[in-house]
Amino acid sequence: MEDIDVFRTTSTRTAPDPARIAEFAAHINQSKNPVLVYGGDIARSDGWDEGIALAETVNAPVWNGPFSERISFPENHPLFKDALPAAIGPLSKALQGHDLVVVIGAPVFRYYPWVAGDYLPTGATLLQITDSPYEAAKAVVGDSLVSDSKLAMIELSKLITPRNSQPQPTTKPTSTPEILEDIKYPLTAKQLFAVLSVHVPEDYILVQESPSNIPELSRSRLGTICKPDSYYTMGSGGLGWDMPAAVGLAFAEKWSGRNRPVIVIMGDGSFQYSPQAIWTAVQHGLHITIVVPKNEEYGILKSFALLEETPNVPGLDLPGIDIVSLAKGYGAKAHFADKAEDIQDLFKKALGNNGVTVIEVPIDKHIHALLDD
Repeated sequence: MEDIDVFRTTSTRTAPDPARIAEFAAHINQSKNPVLVYGGDIARSDGWDEGIALAETVNAPVWNGPFSERISFPENHPLFKDALPAAIGPLSKALQGHDLVVVIGAPVFRYYPWVAGDYLPTGATLLQITDSPYEAAKAVVGDSLVSDSKLAMIELSKLITPRNSQPQPTTKPTSTPEILEDIKYPLTAKQLFAVLSVHVPEDYILVQESPSNIPELSRSRLGTICKPDSYYTMGSGGLGWDMPAAVGLAFAEKWSGRNRPVIVIMGDGSFQYSPQAIWTAVQHGLHITIVVPKNEEYGILKSFALLEETPNVPGLDLPGIDIVSLAKGYGAKAHFADKAEDIQDLFKKALGNNGVTVIEVPIDKHIHALLDD
């Protein structure tokens, strides 16, 4: 029997229903004070530019959806606000003053702790555009349209009347000098990310799995994402995804010739879930720099315990783990550094040289509020 070529292709994009997209555009045009919430579908649909164009046409602030696995809008843009809190009451409070919430490419919504409240501010309505029928079906509030995010935003932009008032400058801090004054040791997470930001390159990929330090990271220069396809993390809170994902991303950078360095911020608790990914990266000669803020505890779960008024939960301390030895055992270059100048030097060298480097940095053990104010 002769061979048969069975190679075939399938389109996976779904265009928006014309009547439904026109209805959504009419709601946006009638809104007095709309707000946009962007999610990972936009990044996956290659809709970075279209998301910017839509936000500027509507002249509405843009929030990242709670626990967003990708960043789909430049965080240095004047219209960017922040990441929405992952709880019902605080999320609704963050959106107060808006009469229309337009969610594109994100679930409605990802929640973590139970904090009572209204799903939306009083008088507000919600529109959702998602490529997932499942997410549309389980949205807790609002009307949904199943469509590819990029295609939907292209059509919306044709139907929306531009709003011409000028946006206010962004308030997201990205400077580092004042943070590094009068340093005491061990460093705080905020100081560590400021130290790393001194030598952050123009183009890089950031992968993070350090849940208790996300607010400090996102407010640093390192964590301020300004270019498309530059940020990856787990959707919601499933630990163990990011280290193998970083290996896949490093493969893609190598094979595509882009060769952007992959920077991983990995908590010492998260590090324990998939450390064998380091071996794979070493064996394939990939370029990955892993920085491990080590507080010897599951800080995010201690924060959760404080919120639930159940402190001193057993099993959340992680003393005696030697990150450097573990990394060396998998073949990586590994270092312990606790002083700012040493961290900067090692980080700069790791970014400039190929291979896998792991830098273990002790940080303070302060337990933060679970919901950042």
